[in-house]
Amino acid sequence: MSEYQYYEFLAIDHPLSAAQQAEVRALSAGAEVTATTFTNEYEWGDLGGDPQRMMEQYYDAHLYVTNWGTHQVILRLPEKVLDLDAVRPYLMDEQVEAWVSGDHLVLDLRNEDEDEDEDEDEDEPDPDEDRLATLAGVRAELASGDLRPLYLAWLAAVGTWERDEEAFDEEFGDEQEPQVPAGLGSLTESQRALADFLRLDPSLLAVAAEAASDTDARREDPRELDRWLAALPGTEKDELLRRVVRGEAAHLRLELLHRIHGRPASDDDTPRRTVAELLDAAAMRRQ
Repeated sequence: MSEYQYYEFLAIDHPLSAAQQAEVRALSAGAEVTATTFTNEYEWGDLGGDPQRMMEQYYDAHLYVTNWGTHQVILRLPEKVLDLDAVRPYLMDEQVEAWVSGDHLVLDLRNEDEDEDEDEDEDEPDPDEDRLATLAGVRAELASGDLRPLYLAWLAAVGTWERDEEAFDEEFGDEQEPQVPAGLGSLTESQRALADFLRLDPSLLAVAAEAASDTDARREDPRELDRWLAALPGTEKDELLRRVVRGEAAHLRLELLHRIHGRPASDDDTPRRTVAELLDAAAMRRQ
């Protein structure tokens, strides 16, 4: 079986300079590089750089797909809009990881399935070319305090235990789930794409959503937004406009979403279920 790897990177908050483009182009002679994108496919060989280091230095979103079952997406956000303390309850060794690099938090989500049908993977290149743009939408949602993407990644990691009994120790079944974010039963387009990419079982998601409030806590009320904007001092509005003119619009949007919506919303009083309870309920639902 021939090897296939697909790499894609997006610079969303700040386009790369000409010098930076030259630096990343040196990592892969065959890559297509622009001020905002880096893409390459390999049927032999490998990327000359470390994707995690590339994310720390240059990019805000990364997609990696192989025909041996690896699905990986890495997101970088300003630490001021998403800190490590908010992410930590959802971390899972090797599948949901996060670390701080400079002023940013880097979030690494991965799913492996070596038994995935080979014929399906041979069709991966075409859909992958547009997939990252959709997945990257969860950056703004996380900045606004919507933690559904993190719960989805945690739940997808839990689901791997059903197809790989060695993924976790037996005691893992007694671990409790993290807080269940509101609106888990009404995902956004980006969140649905993330769940699909991480191979989250629909039955497991449906069971998990039963404990979540039906209300999407992050849905914007235009009147509330108008009141928030009207209350901003004129000098602060001027500074915000200056930052937009300086090319910081994408980065500034994350900051404003965080300021408007405040701290992450979750159903604090929801009883926590164990991993075993979630998996058992999902199995019953499938039957």
